Amino acid sequence: MSQKDAPIDRSLVRELADILNDTDLTEIEVEQGSLRVRVSRQKEFAGYAQQIPMGYPMQQAPYAGAAPQAPAAAPAAAAAPTGPEIGTVPAPMVGTVYLASGPDAKNYVEVGQSVAEGETILIIEAMKTMNQIPAPRAGVVKKILVENAQPVEYGEPLVVIG
Repeated sequence: MSQKDAPIDRSLVRELADILNDTDLTEIEVEQGSLRVRVSRQKEFAGYAQQIPMGYPMQQAPYAGAAPQAPAAAPAAAAAPTGPEIGTVPAPMVGTVYLASGPDAKNYVEVGQSVAEGETILIIEAMKTMNQIPAPRAGVVKKILVENAQPVEYGEPLVVIG
């Protein structure tokens, strides 16, 4: 039986999955001889930014000898805090984003294009590995928020699918 037909060592895969859970990583890859095992997972995002309550302005204590001042008037209409737009697809990892499979290739998606759930919308290169990023839901691409070959951080908004 060739090595390609050899059964996968399930204990190794489970061990790698445990490492992912213990370290909060999203991907791990091990290579031993001609055997190469990669385990990855997508994290669920409730939102990439934590909402911070607004409305309590910081007050400065007056310094000694200062004349008392009247309290500042509150703004008539405080702007509501804005979070990520509904349908935003965040970066699942740190890396360099590519909108196409190669320099001369057509972009995976364009604004106004319909996409199916699971369809590749872009690639993030991380540690010399090209990771295809799938659409988490079906819809129409409303915005592309990154440029080709731009570095991205974990949780950074990439695309808006409506």
